[in-house]
Amino acid sequence: MAEASGCAGPSLRYFCTAGRGLEPFLLREVRARLGATQVEYVSGKVFFTTNSELSKLKMLKSGERLFLLLKKHAPISLSRNKGKVFHEIQKLVTEDPRCWLDIISIWKHLHGNKVKQGNISKENPKSLKRKSEEEISIITKNQKREQILETVSDECHVEEQKKSVVLETNNNMDLLTESKTFLEDTSESRIEKSVESNNRSFSFRVSCRCSGTIAKVFTSQEVGKVLGITLIKQLGWKADLRNPDLELFVHLNDIYSVVGIPVFRLPLATREYIRTAGLRSTVAWAMASLAEINAGAFVLDPMCGLGTILLEAAKEWPNVHYLGADINDSQLQGAHENIKAAGLMDKIELLKASVIALPLPSESVDVVISDIPFGKKFKITKDIKLLQNILREMERVLHVGGTVVLLVSQDLHRHMGGCISNCVENDTSLNATSGNKKGAAAVKDLNPEEKNQSPRSISSSITGVETEHFNNKTTCFGSLAAVESYGVSLGKTDAFIYKYRKILAAGMQ
Repeated sequence: MAEASGCAGPSLRYFCTAGRGLEPFLLREVRARLGATQVEYVSGKVFFTTNSELSKLKMLKSGERLFLLLKKHAPISLSRNKGKVFHEIQKLVTEDPRCWLDIISIWKHLHGNKVKQGNISKENPKSLKRKSEEEISIITKNQKREQILETVSDECHVEEQKKSVVLETNNNMDLLTESKTFLEDTSESRIEKSVESNNRSFSFRVSCRCSGTIAKVFTSQEVGKVLGITLIKQLGWKADLRNPDLELFVHLNDIYSVVGIPVFRLPLATREYIRTAGLRSTVAWAMASLAEINAGAFVLDPMCGLGTILLEAAKEWPNVHYLGADINDSQLQGAHENIKAAGLMDKIELLKASVIALPLPSESVDVVISDIPFGKKFKITKDIKLLQNILREMERVLHVGGTVVLLVSQDLHRHMGGCISNCVENDTSLNATSGNKKGAAAVKDLNPEEKNQSPRSISSSITGVETEHFNNKTTCFGSLAAVESYGVSLGKTDAFIYKYRKILAAGMQ
């Protein structure tokens, strides 16, 4: 992984979303790549401070979406008085309007002030107020047409509803009345000051997600609606659901209330160099980052599919020879097209071959990385025997000291985990279990850049992240010693990343 270099300005606070199980990878990456400080993570998000420029921020490979942190507060207090809760939600905006304007200024600076020019700065506060009321009315009348559904990755890699600021004409008039009653108290002088400070109006939309207890009381649409009206009245912004200057991301749950601004329109996980997507790019990169790839190494993916793992590895570690093998002609053709589109024909070679009969000399490979595609073509009763044959062939072509990184299904993990538990000692200090009802865990940050060279514990409210480190003096599969494993999400399904190292036969006792 490349080290951070060259900083653009003052340190800023960010957070980045991550698929479940990839938080430790993202945590290490922001520190190594960006030189980030004040790093902490909770399930699905990593918070950090850095002064890296946009080009560096865009290089993050294990994260989904990157946000400039606007606010991080305690969770919203719920009560039977719905209006009171609405007031608490509105305070995310009204409590410190200057903070919003300062963050917008920073956001504009990051993007070189390339924001559409508005007209509100030319208008007086009274016309601004009238225009705000007109916009609220327009939103109300057009609510059904203007609803937008988008996908946002969270900690579980699940589909999140991004419901933009809309008003329902029939079902939620009480909500509208309560919101407008509070907003009428906003003085024209405050609006005028906001306009003068901003000196430019923004079009915006709100993408909101509610989880935990608050999701049982309010929908994401209701929360987004309240915040949208508040921003129109408080700051004079204009709602634009289709092509806004600015998107606001709000996540409310039982642990925190977070408001952020996406730094980039497209998710970090969208790779411009991948034409046809196979395995999720963030998971492929995480696997490659575990493999200890060094310059001049020979890296093999014996079941390469569309070549996603090889593409991620070759982009990050270019001075390496990569070989992808697969028995399926259509998969090889897709991999060839991906490699060609990515401009990596000189880095990655393809070969039609069976994973259990590789045409390679013994101990000729430094690293093996592969996604084992079980559960689709094979029954689990047959998978274990086939897995043993695959591992035996990987063991044969790998030289002593080399590493194997595999992505396996939940079913295979149960069988492999049973084998591991009988022959290795789990380092419980590095295991974040879900048994803790509050989800709290102390997770070691194994950052090699730490000045004192000792792991630093980070207090987390993390759930569902399964991380195991094994005693590498013991082994389950021949000379392949289990080193560590991670539970990760692939969206609708879960999987596990296993890392092995080939040791001398004499070391097996």
